[in-house]
Amino acid sequence: MARWRRELADGDATEALGAALAACAGGGRLLLFLHGELGAGKTTLVRGYLRQSGHSGAVKSPTYTVVEPYDLPGRRLYHFDLYRLGDPEELEYLGIRDYLVDDAQCLVEWPEQGRGVLPEPDIRVELEYWGEGRLVTLQALTSRAIPILACLRVRLGDG
Repeated sequence: MARWRRELADGDATEALGAALAACAGGGRLLLFLHGELGAGKTTLVRGYLRQSGHSGAVKSPTYTVVEPYDLPGRRLYHFDLYRLGDPEELEYLGIRDYLVDDAQCLVEWPEQGRGVLPEPDIRVELEYWGEGRLVTLQALTSRAIPILACLRVRLGDG
């Protein structure tokens, strides 16, 4: 499906991308997978997404809690970090299906740890080290995600 790639100069640019992504996503169901090495900017992107969505507090990766819920105006958001997951089946014990409801937006760091249990995402985000900055690739994997990426192209340029 659709793919969009862009260089990000620094953490501010990564956070701005997260904000633009939230603005383009609007409300409603969305499953977003964030891939990248440690320190590549996954949580920074989520911070921008959450701030754009109305969250004003601190944003840290839920490495030990696995999921951090956010009830925000017009949307329910769940930030997952599966880095420390020992087995994908642990997601069943956490009640993963209860989070994947019609109107929830789930942003999942380290989704490969949940392979076989997690459904396919709407959008796959890959963050890579690129010189002093990052290279981000977003791929729309569902029809719901195509207009979101089109909106990003307009907001941030066709990169």
